[in-house]
Amino acid sequence: MKKKRRLIFGIIALLLVIISMISAGLVRRADELLFWILLGSTSLVAVVFLILFMITTRDFKNFLSDSDARWGMIERDSLFRFPTPAVIIGGEGLILWYNAAFREEIYTNESFGLPISDIVQVDLQKTRDNPGKMTEYFSGNFRLSAVTTEKTDTSGKALDKLTMLSFSDISHENALRLELESEMPDILVITVDNSEEIYGHEKESERTHIMIQLDKIIEEYAEKFGAVMRKTASDKYFTVISEAGIKRIIEDKFSILDEIRAIPLGEKSYVTVSIGVGKGNAEEVSARLITAENNAREALEMAQGRGGDQAVIKNGSDYEFFGGVSSGSEKNTKVKIRMVAGSLQNIAAGSSEIFIMGHKFGDMDCIGAAAGLAGALKLTYPETPIKICADLEHILAKQIVYRLMDNLPDGEELFISPEEAVEAMSDSGLLIIVDTNNKELLESYTLYEKSKNVIVIDHHRQTTHYVDNALLFHTEPYASSASEIVTEIIQYFNDIKRMSSYYADALLAGIMLDTKTFIMKTGSRTFEAAAFLRRQGADTIAVKKLFADSLDSIRKRSKLISSAEIYKHCAIASDDSGTPDSRVFSAQAADELLGAEEADASFVIFKTPMGVSISARSMGAMNVQIIMEKLGGGGHHTMAAAQLPDISVTDAKIRLIGAIDEHVANIT
Repeated sequence: MKKKRRLIFGIIALLLVIISMISAGLVRRADELLFWILLGSTSLVAVVFLILFMITTRDFKNFLSDSDARWGMIERDSLFRFPTPAVIIGGEGLILWYNAAFREEIYTNESFGLPISDIVQVDLQKTRDNPGKMTEYFSGNFRLSAVTTEKTDTSGKALDKLTMLSFSDISHENALRLELESEMPDILVITVDNSEEIYGHEKESERTHIMIQLDKIIEEYAEKFGAVMRKTASDKYFTVISEAGIKRIIEDKFSILDEIRAIPLGEKSYVTVSIGVGKGNAEEVSARLITAENNAREALEMAQGRGGDQAVIKNGSDYEFFGGVSSGSEKNTKVKIRMVAGSLQNIAAGSSEIFIMGHKFGDMDCIGAAAGLAGALKLTYPETPIKICADLEHILAKQIVYRLMDNLPDGEELFISPEEAVEAMSDSGLLIIVDTNNKELLESYTLYEKSKNVIVIDHHRQTTHYVDNALLFHTEPYASSASEIVTEIIQYFNDIKRMSSYYADALLAGIMLDTKTFIMKTGSRTFEAAAFLRRQGADTIAVKKLFADSLDSIRKRSKLISSAEIYKHCAIASDDSGTPDSRVFSAQAADELLGAEEADASFVIFKTPMGVSISARSMGAMNVQIIMEKLGGGGHHTMAAAQLPDISVTDAKIRLIGAIDEHVANIT
């Protein structure tokens, strides 16, 4: 209080001195004596003022210093005891200071000098690029607020940047968000794969009994997981289910597939269903339901395109697969084939040129299907240029190619390189893709990109990278081969004439390759296709000669087979030689290894210029396609493959064993 009075007094004294000096100046001419009296008194007052000012300045500085110390102590103590966790980070990302709440709630150990990245991930550079501005991050149940200030010296030069992080507990918000998300609706649709068999070949009483069992299983399953289910057709079911219910079904691994598969359908058949699950990503319920329904229908199409008897979940652009243990059931009706044949002819009739293309390293099924289709189209549209696009240096079915080239009429060319096909393809041209639906496996992706009109004919299960812009997309996973499907299609071509026996031989060779000479995956339609080809002049002896091997290949194959070992009922062999013919004899070795008594599947790993490839085969007891998909490959239930770039044979074997372990764990 005294210090404040001194300050006020000093100010008053200063004002008096100023007034006195002005007054002295005014009276100097009138009274000299009075002037000197006033001047003396003013000087005395000035001295007193100066002394008081110095004392006041000293007291004021002491007051400010004491206040700063008191406020700094309060600030530091308050921040240290503040209930929100906080930490200060230096320029190198090291912790310089933290408060008690940080020690209690975030990191209980000593953290001075510890990198903040060891505790929580934040973009310090982003924060430091915007000093003075608040940046938010999220880590678990905490919202992080970061602000950076610059530490400077007395001249204002920046010495260091200090960042303060404060943590806000948002666990309650997260819990509410998760609870809300768990109650958001998803869509699940179910369709019966073999409804034609149920309604077309069973007695009325048996059909009714089957449908009652099926309805009961689906109704009880929906009730078990809190879903609302409605039967929209005799073989279709529509279900609304919460996100939490879907998670429980995933944990249950869609056991409904096994329950339904237990319903017998004849002596050697059973009922199967395809399930499509669609997840929505919108916050509003109505918009989410629309997105979820679209995703569910696309997931169902994917499940059916992969052969049925499985569930597919679609979330945005991601797919997740469950089931798929059966190989699909053969359809007895050929109505769809007849419709495909008619559509294909209609599209081909308006095309300026037609190119037929398969997958890379075309085998006998790929090249056989392409050759057979080309032969039939040449008879139907003799004026239209029709070529097979293939890299003849790297295909595996060289025997078919050489035989066709040697027996073509003079001047006629059947094969064209991918580069030439790209140059020749016009907007009105047609590209027919056979024996694959995967864009990543095409012989020429550039040709596919340039083509405005695309048709797909395949027997492999649909992949996530499937050709999604085809005018006609026909896949039949139950079929033995692409050659079988092509043979069925050309039977329904209008006014089809007898094709050259060399084209018929190529188709028969494709069927024989994929069926292992009519042993694996053969149905009545397979033999019907073979019978048609025989009527077209196919020569079984000539076809058998196409499979002949050199003595050197037989030795290499035998050596590879002798090195095989059995792991969880899988025969696994490896070839690290990297020879040009490794792909051929490795695939043959995979076929022969299925003859091992202990083997349900066979896998042959071989080195390639780009890395490692795996050929996989099965007699049907194990779905090798699912195993190969885990390694980035794909294929068919009994025949699949994968390519692993930039990896050794040893590392590839380790990854293969891991995929086998995962698959076995999922089906047990």
